[in-house]
Order: sequence, then C-alpha cells, then structure tokens
Amino acid sequence: MGGWRLDPLPLLAAAAVLVLYGHGFARVRRRRRELAPRSRAAAFAAGVLVAVLALVSPLDRLGEEKLLSAHMLQHLLLGDVAPLLLVLGMRGPLAVFVLPQQQLRVLARLRPLRSFVSFLLRPKVSFAVWALATGAWHVPAAYDGAIAHPALHVAEHASFAIVGLLVWAQIVDPTGHRRGSPGRRALFAGTVLVTGMGLSEALLLSAPLYPHYAHVADRPLGFTAAEDQRRAALLMMAEQIATLATAAALLLWSHAERVAREFSAA
Repeated sequence: MGGWRLDPLPLLAAAAVLVLYGHGFARVRRRRRELAPRSRAAAFAAGVLVAVLALVSPLDRLGEEKLLSAHMLQHLLLGDVAPLLLVLGMRGPLAVFVLPQQQLRVLARLRPLRSFVSFLLRPKVSFAVWALATGAWHVPAAYDGAIAHPALHVAEHASFAIVGLLVWAQIVDPTGHRRGSPGRRALFAGTVLVTGMGLSEALLLSAPLYPHYAHVADRPLGFTAAEDQRRAALLMMAEQIATLATAAALLLWSHAERVAREFSAA
C-alpha cells in the first residue's frame, strides 16, 4: 500500500462522526435550510478527511521513522487544520444537533460534565491547556517517548486534537454565545500565534533536540538532522501564520467595523 496504514480505529471513528454529523445536518436543514448550508458540511467533512489522512497516509510512517518535519506536519494537521475545519463546520445549531436528542438529554443531566466543559471553554483555561499540552509534548523525552510507545503516541495525537478544538472554539465562537468580542478573540488568536512562534524559534535556533531523529541513518531528501529540525520549525511558523494570523486579522477587521458603526451612531 506504499506506506499507507489502514488502521481501523481512525477509520471507524471517522465514519461514526460523519454519520452523527449527517443526521444532525439533515435535522437542521429540515427545520431551516439557511442554518445548515452545504459549505459547513463541506468544512466538517474536510476536517475529518484531514485528520484521517494524517493518521493513515504515508505521512504517518515517514514522520514516525524518518523526518521530524513530517511528524511536525502531521501534528499541525491534527492539532490545528483539522480542528479549524471541524469547528467551522459546527457553527450555529449544528453544534447542538449533531448529537441525537436522547443523548443530549442525558448529557444535560450530567452537571459535573457540563461544569467541566464550561470550565475548559474559559479563554484563559483553553489557552493554558493548549500551551501546556503543546509545550509538554515537544520536550525531547516526551516527543521521543511517544514514538517509542504506541499508546503514548495515541494520547499525544488525541491531546493535540482536543486542545486544537478548544483553541478554535474560542476564536470562531461556533455556538454564537459571544463569549468574547471580535477584538478579544483576535487577541486570543494573536496570543496563541506568538506562543507558537516562541516554540518555532526554539526549534529553529537549537541544535538537534530529538535523539530519535538525530540517529536516523538514511534520512530522505539528504537532510541533516539540523536541516530537518529547521524545516519543522518553518512549517510550524508558516501554518500558524496562515491560520491564526488570518483569523486574527479577520476578527480585527470585524471589530474595527463594529467600532466604526457605534461611533457613527453616536
């Protein structure tokens, strides 16, 4: 299969998520079609596809065995690109209607769970959890340990996806509860961007940090370990600028327009 790993777990999980979303999407469209445009379904499906490809395509094996830059790309897809697309696809009533009504009633009765989710969705908490997970997993011992132990590797990937969803839920505000103004959400996106840039700079300026990749003998494309790490850092910078900086700019534009309207009305 040319390096493809058709692991049934991500494939079955993706199928289950798409079925749930499809049912919820159909329910919302039956009530009010404008609340469930096809563009949101396309974004959600693209998010699921990105996550699955990151896990089963040759990128997974290349990142695990040969290139830090490939592993970094996999993490960016799982922890940033896929969550962004999933959150964009869940805007509006779809954020609620994805789950069947019976399951929603059960979850509504679980006050500790609701309190915990509400706690995680506080901007400072979401940022702290994201920063902790991102920083901790990039410690060399943790990074190499995840590669050596499959269960730890699954936990690493799951944590990147979860904290990515938390971050993009803050920036996009899919439920429209206006937890933060566009200006505050732009500031949040900018803070995440600056923090991520700090990690990228550390990778860019440091000697090879990860023994697993430093000891690869037949690294593809003729990269040295130092060149591979620099490319990983540049990939992280480029992807975060493309997503987080763009989101911050759009939110700042929205904030400026609102301020201008309020000024004109006054």
